[in-house]
Amino acid sequence: MSRIEGLRTLGVPSASLPLVLHWTRSSEYGQLVRTLAVLFFAALIASAAQISIPLPLTPVPLTLQPTIVLLSAAVLGARLGATCLVLYLAAGVVGFQVFTWSPWLPLGVGRLLGPTGGYLLAYPIAAYLVGWLVQRGMDRRYITSVGAMLAGLAVIYLGGFAWLLVFTSPEWSTQAAAKLGVYPFLLADAVKLCLAAALLPSFRRFTTGR
Repeated sequence: MSRIEGLRTLGVPSASLPLVLHWTRSSEYGQLVRTLAVLFFAALIASAAQISIPLPLTPVPLTLQPTIVLLSAAVLGARLGATCLVLYLAAGVVGFQVFTWSPWLPLGVGRLLGPTGGYLLAYPIAAYLVGWLVQRGMDRRYITSVGAMLAGLAVIYLGGFAWLLVFTSPEWSTQAAAKLGVYPFLLADAVKLCLAAALLPSFRRFTTGR
């Protein structure tokens, strides 16, 4: 379907088509689309944080959040992906309920001091890396999309692991930190990552039209 046919399907009058087509090609329209995409994914990431499954023997819950972070970065690219995650973290720091619910940590910056703080702080870095890889063509095939997201997931794991190493292990036991923040999530995150790579083309068309 051409752009003109699409606009007609949306009910745009024929007399208005030249003006609408001109505006949709303008830099202002592109900026609006990018801004809305960033806000959309920030809201999606916040929503994913509200659905969590507590796991035994670890203070870190299982959520869809890392998957949405990687998917948003692959769609938005390096700069906008990192901006989206910085915006998300800023919303949480000022007190909005965008982080995973905790019965013992207060809203705001205190959540970043909890057991999941390392994962949260790693999100913008992981988003930038995934976006950077995608912008260099790693989204052209399913297997390379998985590879790009896997690199971002490794950054998230590294941030969470390092944080737990300091936060929960006075003896600096790497094995203890890995048992708390890495091993319980490997299988589920692998499945979610493969699904995210499969959904990437659809999300890109929906949010950016590409």
